[in-house]
Amino acid sequence: MLTKKLISFLKKYDTPTISNALDIYRNSRSADGYTKYPFISANNKLEPIIGIARTAKIKAGSPPTMTPDQVTSIRINYYEYMSNTSSIHTEAPNVCIIEDLDWPNPTGSFWGEVNVALHQGLGLAGTITSGLLRDLDAIDKGYQVLANGIGPSHAYVHVLEYGSSINIHGLHVNDGDIIHADQHGAVLIPSDALPMIERGINYITKKEKHLIDAAKQPNFDIEKLKIAWQNAANEKWEG
Repeated sequence: MLTKKLISFLKKYDTPTISNALDIYRNSRSADGYTKYPFISANNKLEPIIGIARTAKIKAGSPPTMTPDQVTSIRINYYEYMSNTSSIHTEAPNVCIIEDLDWPNPTGSFWGEVNVALHQGLGLAGTITSGLLRDLDAIDKGYQVLANGIGPSHAYVHVLEYGSSINIHGLHVNDGDIIHADQHGAVLIPSDALPMIERGINYITKKEKHLIDAAKQPNFDIEKLKIAWQNAANEKWEG
């Protein structure tokens, strides 16, 4: 399971490091399982987001076709869904993942001072959206939002559905997926990778340390690079 202890460990590493460790899990590189387009970050100084995906779709470019009562009902049900703890990963927080159907030209901001406060109050670990963000000076600085961009208006923004499969900047996400994200973007962590992810990260960082430490030496040259490269290659994965 995604335990509090593992979450604490994974928060120490950026999302590219998690992506590298997943190459070890797969025993190959991959062009899937991560976002392909950049985000703006509400606060680059925050720790990475790690938790269980709760998905939804929104639209802001045109008025809702539902009645006002239906719009309100789906919004309240959406908040209840977002707050539901995973029955599998009971120690993990939820992460709000919202696809804006107006993307790649989002029109209105669902995310601002009010929704940040509500989602943080409901225990969400953070938000990833292909929509817009606003109220930059007013939103809680302890809650991370990764958004497609910034805009001043909410336009006609409304929730269309929740709990469905979505696409967020090229990443397909299902309800219940395990997400790791920071200002670089987001990756999915397969449940089967959880038992090895800590060892995979330690292995990757140990290999990279040979190269980084060598490069920082004042007498670094191509010959020392070759030695460091071989030392990195000599690190053995004991999976």
